Amino acid sequence: MFSAQTYERRRSQLKADVGSGLILLPANEESPMNYADNTYPYRQDSHFLYFAGLELPGMALLIDADAGTSTLYADDLSIDYIVWMGPQPTVAEMAAKAGISHTAPTEALQGQLRQALAQGRTVHYLPPYRADRSIQLANWLQWPLETVAQKASVELIQAVVKQRIIKSDEEVAEIEKGVDISGAMHVAAMRAAKAGILESGLAGIVQGIAAAEGGLLPYGIILTVNGQTLHNHYHGNTLKSGQLVLGDFGGASTMQYAGDITRTFPVDTTFTTQQKEIYQVVLDAQMAALNALQPGVKYLDIHLLAAKVMAQGLKELGLMSGDLDEAVAQGAHALFFPHGLGHMLGLDVHDLEDVGENYVGYAGEVERSTLFGTRSLRLARTLQPGFVLTVEPGIYFIPELIDMWQKDKKFSQFINYPALAPYRNFGGIRIEDNVLITPDGRKILGQPIPKTIKEVEEERNKF
Repeated sequence: MFSAQTYERRRSQLKADVGSGLILLPANEESPMNYADNTYPYRQDSHFLYFAGLELPGMALLIDADAGTSTLYADDLSIDYIVWMGPQPTVAEMAAKAGISHTAPTEALQGQLRQALAQGRTVHYLPPYRADRSIQLANWLQWPLETVAQKASVELIQAVVKQRIIKSDEEVAEIEKGVDISGAMHVAAMRAAKAGILESGLAGIVQGIAAAEGGLLPYGIILTVNGQTLHNHYHGNTLKSGQLVLGDFGGASTMQYAGDITRTFPVDTTFTTQQKEIYQVVLDAQMAALNALQPGVKYLDIHLLAAKVMAQGLKELGLMSGDLDEAVAQGAHALFFPHGLGHMLGLDVHDLEDVGENYVGYAGEVERSTLFGTRSLRLARTLQPGFVLTVEPGIYFIPELIDMWQKDKKFSQFINYPALAPYRNFGGIRIEDNVLITPDGRKILGQPIPKTIKEVEEERNKF
C-alpha cells in the first residue's frame, strides 16, 4: 500500500469533485472457478484499490461527500475462516492503513443506502462490469436489475477519470516495476523459443516469471505464431522454422500496476529478408510516434502519423500505391493496421475503460471515427503530463480480410492485391512500449527491451 495520507488525499479530491451525495465503491467478491471454494486468483476492483488500497474481498467503501466522512464496511474474520486461510488484520487495523477512521459491519450498508435514498440523497456508483456487482447493487438499492447499469453516476465517472488518469510519481514507479517484469518475460521468451516446441511452453515460462515477482497477470497472454489474429490466446501451435512469434504480455507490480509490452521475433535466430522489411516499417512507425509525443498533441494525430509512416513503407515495398494521405484518410491502411495505436495504462492494462472508453480516451474532445481500424482507437484525446499510455503499431496480413476486400475491389487504387500473395502466411508484427507523458515530452518506461532487428537477433542467438 501507499501511505494512509495518499488515500486520504485521493478521497478528499473525489469528495470535492463529486460535490454532494454518497459515493459507493464496493470491493470485488471472490469468483468461483467451478464450485464455491475453488476460486479464480483474486483481483481487487481497481477503483477500490485506488481509494482504499485494501486487497481483501467482501468490503465496501462509502464516502459521504456532504459530511466529509469515509466508512469501511467489512467484517472481522470468523475462526472458521482463520482455520482454513490464516489470520488477517482486524477491520479497524486495515481501515487505519488506508486513513479511514469509521468502520461498520457489512450488514449495516444496505440500511444506510436505503435510508439515504428515502431522504432524497444521491448514491453515486460506477458502471458495474461484473454480473455479481450488478446483482449486489440491485439488492442494496432495491432497484430493478435491468436499470442498475443505466443509473451509474456520470458525475462520479468524470471525477474518477479526472483524478486517476494523471499518474503520480509513486504510481509511475509502480508501473515501471510492472514494465521491468514484462521486459524480463519477453527476454526469456526470446531466449527459449526454438522450432519444435509448443507456444504453451513459452507461455508457461513467461507466466512463471510474472508469478515469481508476486503480481498477477494483468491480462491474458498473447503468444502466437499467428500474430495476424490480434487477440490470439490459443497456445497449441508448434513453432516452425520460418515463422514469427508475436508476444503481447506483461507483468504487474505487487500493487497491481500493469506493464503491457509487445515484441515480435523469428523462430529462427535471424529474420528473413521479407520479415526484416516489414519489421523495419513497423519500427519506423513506432519511433515516429514516440518522437512526436508531447503534451498538447492529440493522440489521434499520433495514430494517423504512425499509419502514414507504415503506408509509406508498404508503398516502397510495392504493397500500397497512390496518394497516401488520401489512403489513410479513407482507411485503406486498415487492411494492414486494423487497430488503434494505444490506450491508457495503470492499475488496469486498459486503464479506466470499465467506466466507458469514451470518457477515458475521448472526453468530448474528439469525435470518434466510424472508419474500420480508426474506430478502434481507444485513446484520441489531447495528451497531458502524467498520462501513461501504450504505443503499439503493427502490420498484419489477415487472409480472410484480404480476400474479402479484394473480392469487393475495395481501395484497389491504394492496395496492390496481386503483390500480397507472397505474404498470405506471413502472420503479423507488433511492437509496443509503455510511455509517460512529461511536461516537456515523453519518457519510455522501464529498462530497454530488445527492439531493433540487431538487438532481437542478438537475443535470439543467446539461447
